[in-house]
Amino acid sequence: MAAASRLGTQIAEIVAALDRAGASAALIGGLALAPHGVVRATQDVDLLTDVEPADSLHRELLALGYRCLYRSVDAANYSRDDERVDLLYASRPASRRLLAQAGVRATPFGPLRVISLEGLIAFKLQGFVNDPRRTQDLEDIRALLRANRETIRDVELRDYFRLFDREQLLDELLAEHT
Repeated sequence: MAAASRLGTQIAEIVAALDRAGASAALIGGLALAPHGVVRATQDVDLLTDVEPADSLHRELLALGYRCLYRSVDAANYSRDDERVDLLYASRPASRRLLAQAGVRATPFGPLRVISLEGLIAFKLQGFVNDPRRTQDLEDIRALLRANRETIRDVELRDYFRLFDREQLLDELLAEHT
């Protein structure tokens, strides 16, 4: 329970930093799985956030004691001791739409904005396509499909897989869960 409490404290600090920076954000990584019915251990806080206040958010995270490991116009990674925060900046139309549509969901850390199920699968797919060694992303997709097969929006999901030229993979994954 101490780890969850520590992670909860870290998330509360990050949410406050986002507020001070004027940035909206939504969970997109392993912590976003639980509100969609899949529980997996993770310690990283992965967020989709506005690109415009990136400089202000950077200063806020540094003030909290985080070190910047990497920063570009698309993403940033920070660490503090064994805590990690990974930011993906919403600058393209699809990611801006996903951020705008993110809803408040119940999480083990209280109500937080969480990316849609289809958007989460799309980000997991992007991670896997960018680095096929990231097999956990593919396993997360399988688990999300298994837990949510009855409610998933197939047309939207197919659009994301088409974007990455992976429609055959989607067909294989869906066949596993029918």
